[in-house]
Amino acid sequence: MHLEGKVCVITGAARGIGYEIAKVFAENGALMALVDLSFDDDFNFPYGEFRQYEADISDHDKVKELIKAITVDFKRIDCLINNAGITKDSLIMRMKEKDFDSVIAVNLKGVFNMCKHAMRPLTKSDDPSIINISSVVGLMGNPGQCNYSASKAGVIGLTRSLAKEMAGKNVRVNAVAPGYIKTPMTDKLSQNQQEAISQTIPLKRLGNPDDVANVCLFLASTAAGYVTGQVLAVDGGMTMY
Repeated sequence: MHLEGKVCVITGAARGIGYEIAKVFAENGALMALVDLSFDDDFNFPYGEFRQYEADISDHDKVKELIKAITVDFKRIDCLINNAGITKDSLIMRMKEKDFDSVIAVNLKGVFNMCKHAMRPLTKSDDPSIINISSVVGLMGNPGQCNYSASKAGVIGLTRSLAKEMAGKNVRVNAVAPGYIKTPMTDKLSQNQQEAISQTIPLKRLGNPDDVANVCLFLASTAAGYVTGQVLAVDGGMTMY
């Protein structure tokens, strides 16, 4: 499942799951275009050839400029991983309209923007693929996350539609739906909260970022050459049915 010489674009790459995906891809030979809204001054990525790009993926025109810059720097795009996302949690009766809109703008419209503008260079690749990071809450919902759940469910619909639309061009499009993964976000939970969550998961533990990254590695590789339009849940069995 090596990615030797492939140019891979990853959004939300500065931290968490996006950073781990970038690390695993780079360790397997990929050339990395790391995209985030901003990178800390002390950002460190000692894993191969890469460039950093700061961009607001919810901005259609800025994404067009971003993809143009990446194709100038790397000459092509072979794989796009849409990982960037935000949360603005609240019960719907208290949720502000701007918080609903901003989550949809980044998590769903951002995926549309990236896919739309990256599609032309992707179709020129010998083995093009798109991996959209959804969430188990896009499959099962979650109280207090109507905006986030809706955005991630939308990503699944977009993935399946785009997979059918682009199959004739040999562009594979899949989604990964992580469950509870150990990230800075879950680190904010108390030990008791994490243990309570673990008891709801058949494997009785939270996942690690590399659990998601390794599934993405498979989907980006030629080993998944006959896989498209799928949603792979990386959730310890939470959503099995």
